[in-house]
Amino acid sequence: MINLHCGIVPFYRKREFWLQGPVPGISPLLQPIAHALLQAHEEVTALVEGFPEERLWHRPAGVASPGFHLQHLAGVLDRLFTYAKGQALSRQQLDDLAMEGNPGPGMSTIPNLLGHFHRKVDQALEQLAVTDPATLTAACGVGRAKIPSTVGGILFHAAEHIQRHTGQLLVTIRVLLDGPGGNPWEQKAV
Repeated sequence: MINLHCGIVPFYRKREFWLQGPVPGISPLLQPIAHALLQAHEEVTALVEGFPEERLWHRPAGVASPGFHLQHLAGVLDRLFTYAKGQALSRQQLDDLAMEGNPGPGMSTIPNLLGHFHRKVDQALEQLAVTDPATLTAACGVGRAKIPSTVGGILFHAAEHIQRHTGQLLVTIRVLLDGPGGNPWEQKAV
């Protein structure tokens, strides 16, 4: 079993994961993906600490809400890592995708959404630990259309997509927290 959390502290207090050395149990070729996932895990956790629950579904200037980003971070990991195993999405995964951006039962609070994201990062790291590097160039289809990619391409995209949404979450939270009474361009959740 991999120690997936490595004693997480706020991300500004220690080196980024890519500067902390290899993640035990993960192939050298998959280290950048593991580092990106652990970095996002740590940064997202720090970002939502103390964030007001009542603003979770607010959409400043019409951009995606923090709640959407938390749902999407977990969902995209789940979907892309499923494709990397050569599998199609389940009915539940398709239903979850359709619900992204909407507070749903059991997935509408920061603790629930953050816990769900953490579990998906843990599962992704466990999958990386058993991924044979020899399969990284193997053809793999994405989506119902089976758009051509490779196992490595899908895993790399998962890592960069998680980082992109972590950055978007950071900006959205800053916009929602800054300014008198929030942001004048803020749109309330519908």
